[in-house]
Amino acid sequence: MKIEPDPEGVNYVVYGRGELHLAILIETMRREGFELQVSKPQVIYKKIDGVISEPYEEVTIDVDKEYMGLVTEEFGKRKGEMLDMVTTGNNTRLIYKISDYNLLGVRSILLTKTRGTAILSTYFLGYFPKGPKMESVRNGALIATKPGETVTYGLVKSQKRGTLFVGIGVQVYEGMVVGLSSREMDIDVNVVKEKQLTNNRSSGEGVSEPLIPATLLSLEQSLDFINDDEMLEVTPLNIRIRKTHLSPSQRRVEGRRADSVQSEE
Repeated sequence: MKIEPDPEGVNYVVYGRGELHLAILIETMRREGFELQVSKPQVIYKKIDGVISEPYEEVTIDVDKEYMGLVTEEFGKRKGEMLDMVTTGNNTRLIYKISDYNLLGVRSILLTKTRGTAILSTYFLGYFPKGPKMESVRNGALIATKPGETVTYGLVKSQKRGTLFVGIGVQVYEGMVVGLSSREMDIDVNVVKEKQLTNNRSSGEGVSEPLIPATLLSLEQSLDFINDDEMLEVTPLNIRIRKTHLSPSQRRVEGRRADSVQSEE
């Protein structure tokens, strides 16, 4: 692992061997009382003989035979090249060659799809010419529009838009990511909205839909989850995901700038 100051600002650039390696450092710093913000992990590219090259890994996955189809589907989406497959009894060993860029986030996804039974190990093969990139595998985010403490009414209304990462009584702020959208685009939600009461209605009246328990992300899962326009906020007490630009108007401006740059390219 290598840590050096960012020449373009007051940040630090950390070089490591994958999300787990970085997560161990971040967790250690968190327990020692540090507060920090982490951007999406990036792959280190090199120019070799005038060709832009990227790191590749040999990935070995040991999994029950019933989950083999899920693994091959996932690595197919990630442009992985199967090198070998061996089945012994109910166990299957799959070996792939895949770029580090397309490998980002695969560990958490495989553990979820195989109910925590998959065993994954990687071996660094070296740098090869830059290959095809996988399409985005993540939907948009559910973004809090107002600060405050989450309440049942706001959460029940918001869970119709996707999967929530926060439960009742959690402090949120504007621009904080509170869930995964059911659509490809980001959706603004108000998880602190309380039910409007009148003299003739009680707080529980008319609320029949149950609140689905929140999906809590670990530090490594959060690193896998964040997009380029998001950051991971780590404190001794909390791990939160937020948009880089908290204001909706600021995000729209930055989105238009990104679109114009892409069209010019």
